[in-house]
Amino acid sequence: MMTHTTLAQLRSLKLDGFAAALEEQLAQPAASALAFEERLALLIDRELLWRNDRKLARLLQRARLKYPQAAIEDLDTRAARGIDHRQITSLVLSAWIATGHMVLVGGPTGVGKTWLA
Repeated sequence: MMTHTTLAQLRSLKLDGFAAALEEQLAQPAASALAFEERLALLIDRELLWRNDRKLARLLQRARLKYPQAAIEDLDTRAARGIDHRQITSLVLSAWIATGHMVLVGGPTGVGKTWLA
């Protein structure tokens, strides 16, 4: 079947996300109801997403973070800790980068500065 050849060619062109999305579309009968342009747009979106995910994973691995599993959702912002949830949210949105500001994290030993950074 030509599908196998097409998938092999996509992979040889290093379009692995595109190939995976095409396999998924072929497995779903509802995808055939979409117009060609819609299906093509979905395939291209999937390839872009796949490339961005790989880039992010590569950059995170290169960063050699001390706590790579740390997530902002796990941050304890109870009032007793003295962390302002609104301020953390504004930092997470990264507007400070676009405005050219810097962030300095300070506090006593053991409060989680390294984990936060």
